[in-house]
Amino acid sequence: MPRPVPLHQHASYGAALTLFGRQTLQLDVPPGTTAIRRHLPGGIPVTMLPRAYLPRAALRDLAGAGTLRGAVILAPDHPAPYLADFGAVPVMTPQWVAELALTDPDTMMAAMHQKWRNRLRHGLKQPLRITRRSMPEDAGHWLFRAEETMRTRRGYRGWPTGMTLAFNRANPGAAKLFTAHLGKHEAAAVLILRHGATASYHIAQSSDLGRAHSAPAVLLWAAAEYCAGKGHVRLDLGPIDTRNAPGLARFKLGSGAVPRPLGGTWLWLPRLGRLLSPLAVLDRRAMAPLA
Repeated sequence: MPRPVPLHQHASYGAALTLFGRQTLQLDVPPGTTAIRRHLPGGIPVTMLPRAYLPRAALRDLAGAGTLRGAVILAPDHPAPYLADFGAVPVMTPQWVAELALTDPDTMMAAMHQKWRNRLRHGLKQPLRITRRSMPEDAGHWLFRAEETMRTRRGYRGWPTGMTLAFNRANPGAAKLFTAHLGKHEAAAVLILRHGATASYHIAQSSDLGRAHSAPAVLLWAAAEYCAGKGHVRLDLGPIDTRNAPGLARFKLGSGAVPRPLGGTWLWLPRLGRLLSPLAVLDRRAMAPLA
């Protein structure tokens, strides 16, 4: 089975970026790697490789190809402390993501933590009506408004609404909106982006009423069952932050998802070769995931 590709390295993401007006570059090492090109003030080119698969051989080939000019921001999808050997300097320690294996309902149910399973069973007994539809082309949709309000209040960042709508237009039917209704009220919703063998948990919001009826658990369960039925093997629930968002981290991991470390963020200036390697070695231990 092919290696599941994260959203940021799937062709659907590249298509959305292009529609959103961003310049992308397809690299051959590894084949199909998506890079994003931008320019800093003064015209300095910057190339970003988000969630890229970057084994040693790929870095060696990229360093020798000479196709990357200016600064390169490397954000590998896996721990890669060896980037220091190529002169890359760490600028941000690794995030962890939660990944839910999509199999049959019994296996997924058995993988849940007991409290989460109890919450799901509670929600399934509630008078919730769950609907599924393709995301409407509506920048004023209540889910987007609620997400922007929460980002402002909690100080975190995410995709601009326009980028989500661009993904929707570039990949018809790939953005699925699951909504929990209580009577005439929309109590909670989750937006799932489908891409190849993987799907991603993109945006989710719930009212107090929805949480009281365990709507978030019911929606995640509905999305997982749907994606498994469509042949996806993994649902990427996104970053987990046990310090700043412990409740959300518990919710994601309680579903049966498994935490996995990414590779952090690195600054690489290929033309300087290994000149900056001594700086990188100082932080190498911090860029390796804890056992």
